[in-house]
Amino acid sequence: MSSYILRRLALMIPTLLGIMLVNFAIIQAAPGGPVEQMIAKLEGFEVNAISRIGGSSNAEVQQMSLDESGEYRGRRGLDPELIKDIEKLYGFDQPAHERFLKMIKNYLSFDFGDSFFRDAKVIDLIKEKLPVSISLGLWSTLIIYLISIPLGIRKAIKHGSRFDIWSSAIITTGYAIPSFLLAILLIVLFAGGSYWNFFPLRGLVSDNFEELSFFGQIWDYIWHMILPVICMVISGFATLTMLTKNSFLDEIHKQYVQTARAKGLDDRRVLYGHIFRNAMLLVISGFPAALIGILFTSSLLIEIIFSLDGLGLLGYEAAINRDYPVVFGSLYIFTLLGMLIKLVGDLTYVAVDPRIDFEARD
Repeated sequence: MSSYILRRLALMIPTLLGIMLVNFAIIQAAPGGPVEQMIAKLEGFEVNAISRIGGSSNAEVQQMSLDESGEYRGRRGLDPELIKDIEKLYGFDQPAHERFLKMIKNYLSFDFGDSFFRDAKVIDLIKEKLPVSISLGLWSTLIIYLISIPLGIRKAIKHGSRFDIWSSAIITTGYAIPSFLLAILLIVLFAGGSYWNFFPLRGLVSDNFEELSFFGQIWDYIWHMILPVICMVISGFATLTMLTKNSFLDEIHKQYVQTARAKGLDDRRVLYGHIFRNAMLLVISGFPAALIGILFTSSLLIEIIFSLDGLGLLGYEAAINRDYPVVFGSLYIFTLLGMLIKLVGDLTYVAVDPRIDFEARD
């Protein structure tokens, strides 16, 4: 197993390099880069997210183009020396391949440079936002799995019963409610909207968090997480529940189950001694994708609604503002974490079913 892990770790290097190269090439072709945005600001245009939606300022920015020598020029004609200084400031005075090689060399030591539009290092920004995304993603994924697996097994055992029917109705209803609409409803009801004010609406912890006792800090953290996590769990556990149910139903009707029962084994031993490890393989296979999806993408609207400043919001703002160091630094971290979690998922296969041997496939 150790040689398999080493091979997987070694394969992460070219995979990560390829992903970064493809995204770097795409970014270079995208209009409205940091140099163009700075020129637009100097000329008095708005280039924030709101103005982009409106479309007027975005059209003005796109009127900026390259002259015959490949230099940026503004619509009103800025000083060429100023344009060169701006290009040098953002590193665009070097060829694209040199910038890419320099970026990868720095990333090997987790040096992501400085943000273009924030007065901070990229690694510090990621460290600052990471606790929010980890809190949302980890707790939501764990709760989803803790609810979905027992519920899916129960529904498989009671297939066609009244419990299966009404639980399916509840699951379908929860799945049909968008998480952001549920978030707004919970705020209106329980966070000082129009009714009760039980839960806090802003931040991961309270302003006086440092003054609280140890158990007070734990409770304060949990109290802030309740509403956001509920919103993400309600819309996320339906798919996993039905996947678990269908996996167990498929295994229950196989020949080896009938053979085990014919040998006199009780239903509980058949379920958890034979069916469980076979049915759970399909469920476990989706764990890495579920965690990464919740961790970095599904939490964006939740972060905005509950004023949680996490990686999802940071990545969105960086993409809108063309803050390339933050974009590529976040992408690097996301990709690396995704591949490591995928490796953990493969190791979990072996823990569930020791008969699986990845090294034997060679």
